[in-house]
Amino acid sequence: MTGHSIKDIVGQSRVSGCLSCGKCSAVCPITKYETQVYASPRLFIEKVLTGKEEEVWNDVLFQSCLTCERCEALCSSDVHFSEFIRDLRAEAFADGRAGPCTHGDAVKTWARIMTDPGLRQNRLEWLAPDLKTSRDADILFFTGCLPYYDVLFKHLGVEGVEIARNGLKILNHFGIEPQVLSQEVCCGHDFLWQGEVETFRKLAALNLERLKSAKIKTIITTCPECAYTLKTDYPKYMGGHDFKVMHFSQWLDAQVKEKGNPFKNRSDRPAVTFQDPCRLGRFQGIYEEPRHLLRNLGLTLKEMDSNRETALCCGTSCWTHCGQTNKTIQTQRLQQAKATGSGLLVTACVKCQIHLRCAQIGSKPEEGTDIAIQDLTTLLAECL
Repeated sequence: MTGHSIKDIVGQSRVSGCLSCGKCSAVCPITKYETQVYASPRLFIEKVLTGKEEEVWNDVLFQSCLTCERCEALCSSDVHFSEFIRDLRAEAFADGRAGPCTHGDAVKTWARIMTDPGLRQNRLEWLAPDLKTSRDADILFFTGCLPYYDVLFKHLGVEGVEIARNGLKILNHFGIEPQVLSQEVCCGHDFLWQGEVETFRKLAALNLERLKSAKIKTIITTCPECAYTLKTDYPKYMGGHDFKVMHFSQWLDAQVKEKGNPFKNRSDRPAVTFQDPCRLGRFQGIYEEPRHLLRNLGLTLKEMDSNRETALCCGTSCWTHCGQTNKTIQTQRLQQAKATGSGLLVTACVKCQIHLRCAQIGSKPEEGTDIAIQDLTTLLAECL
């Protein structure tokens, strides 16, 4: 493994500073729950640094890594392992090696279709008559793939369109009538993190062109992956932009602090617990805002054993490599939620909801996974 690009990846991700202390292996969900073979971040790094190219590409961790940054939260050497995996996947993809896709590759197929500049989508049918938008506001409500998830995962009862509607309902309540672009496309997050960088760039270019044309200054989105991608990865890969990007919980918490609490007290309801999405928490440091909002409802919040920086990922990343190990991770997370004694597991990422709901279905769901799941946005909208 002597290519100049690999050397650059090693240098940029700081993996050569790995002390082989084993802290990453102790917390990595794949290391813990992969039963067929021992998969360890530190051993994977060792294979790269010693030039064992075929072993690297064939290592089970290479495509199954959740890029959840759990290992990075306690790394003494500041190794950027998730970025390391992301950039290596780009090298592998260029060499014709890609991870196995889930759901018949449906999600990536519709996103690839969106790379066509001439495509005209019909993606705003979810807009109810009582929801107000504007054609010239400088605030954008970025919905991402929510309308499409609603169709693909209807059998799970996923709140795709409901999240979009209720997000806009809350924006309207605070006097915001944002733009909602009819030709917005997928942010490209999944392609970037699975190595299909050129497809990511095509999607990013279309979004940036349309955002600039619409004269947008602030982007609000309920999706942590969209928020991180628009805020961090677009400038990194496509050049700087002037947009302020906020996750919905971040924006709403600031509104409540400035303008007062508009939500009904729901202290009569059972306690809730909260799932920290990887891209919201460890990637952006947004931990307290969703919790502030839940407490503004008067709800009792019971934390799972692993929360905030130590939170367990929902078990799947980028619509690839979803197998028994991933299901075990999802089951463990649901059992952690149930063990709090809460009546509701609140999510702030539609993918967390999809993956955790998926783990609840089947002929023999695991014991201790039967807990109701609801998105933070829809819960808040119910309490206005």
